[in-house]
Amino acid sequence: MITDSTRSRFDREVAKYPAEQKQSAVMACLAIVQQEEGFVSKEAEKAIADYLGMAPIAVHEVTTFYNMYNQHPVGKFKLNVCTNLPCQLRDGAKALHHLEQRLGIRMGETTADGLFTLQQSECLGACADSPVMLVNDRTMCSFMSNDKLDQLVDGLRQSEGKA
Repeated sequence: MITDSTRSRFDREVAKYPAEQKQSAVMACLAIVQQEEGFVSKEAEKAIADYLGMAPIAVHEVTTFYNMYNQHPVGKFKLNVCTNLPCQLRDGAKALHHLEQRLGIRMGETTADGLFTLQQSECLGACADSPVMLVNDRTMCSFMSNDKLDQLVDGLRQSEGKA
């Protein structure tokens, strides 16, 4: 399951911690697997647990606690819309519903072409900019009106040549 190149990346992360605390690299190892595979499978969790000397359930607890780790394949563009209270008060739910209609999927689903997965998330830490969303766990988008949401979807589709 773990390739030599993946193991080398794991080794670099583990080296950042004292030997007796190598389990501290669990989040980094999960991120590496996700970068390489697109999601973290049960098999990958087991391989990470074996590598770090952890119980598999301990790795699974980390995977399931944070929504940045995908537990199954997702679209090329993962759209996480904040639905925590401050965003709810400033149209976060409206933004989520607009994307559901625009993409023809419901929250938690992936479009048939494999481009978009739509998820809700808890606080993204930008309440004053709500409604906010995170694209692929890396790019924060603020003040997401319906027009801005449409522009985002169109731009991402165009970047894939699927306008």
